[in-house]
Amino acid sequence: MTLLNKALTIAGSDTSGGAGMEADLKTMEELGVYGMPALTCIVTMHPKTWEHSVYPLPLDLIEKQLVTAIEGVGINAMKTGMIGSPELVELVAQTIDKYALKNVVIDPVMVCKGCDLILAPAAAQAIKELLVPRCDIITPNTVEAAYLADLPEVKTVEQIKEAAERIIAAGAKNVVIKGGERLSDNAAIDIFYNGKDFVEMAVPKIYPSYNHGAGCTFSAAITAGLANGLTMEEAVKQAKAFVTAALKHGFAINHIVGCTNHTAYKKYGA
Repeated sequence: MTLLNKALTIAGSDTSGGAGMEADLKTMEELGVYGMPALTCIVTMHPKTWEHSVYPLPLDLIEKQLVTAIEGVGINAMKTGMIGSPELVELVAQTIDKYALKNVVIDPVMVCKGCDLILAPAAAQAIKELLVPRCDIITPNTVEAAYLADLPEVKTVEQIKEAAERIIAAGAKNVVIKGGERLSDNAAIDIFYNGKDFVEMAVPKIYPSYNHGAGCTFSAAITAGLANGLTMEEAVKQAKAFVTAALKHGFAINHIVGCTNHTAYKKYGA
């Protein structure tokens, strides 16, 4: 009998199936990891406008899910996604401490795709104060990186590196900042920093960009790599290859949005 390594995602449910818990579990499955969710909320979309509605779950129910996964099954790695209140951030921090969790991946979901505003400032501040010092790696986009690093903006590779240094100084062990479409460069550039060395990962930008769920997929792939025993740099590089393949073979799910293809890495290669 083959025993799979196990990982936990603390995230919302995206009813469209492209992001959130759904993206996390698909990614973990593709990379040979047994994934478990602790749902924080359920997100629905209006079928004609794609306007999002968010329905948070009670804090005590989230805590029971965490106990089920961690005590009842056991985990080799964990990640966070949408955690939209300071109270929930505090619960996550307490859980990390209580169980001395390792391979903690924080995806600071502070902005929606196409939006440069911090959506839940109180939760974002709690992530900055409580989860940055507890993470093994954090995976912000450039808007989130600017917030975490107390910078007015992050729009160049030089600014990404400055933000990375500041985030490490704030307590994170490792950081990878996703340049994505926000950089003016023709390449999609992500930069990994471990406090000593910068690793720049660049691929040509992909068009059309069916990228719903790309950030969730990237952090979930890092989590799966760590659960499988990869080093941090190996896990990040594998995640970059995984999400690049998923974007190359992305597809439209309706007339409004398109998703990353979570089967592409295994099916087509990097």
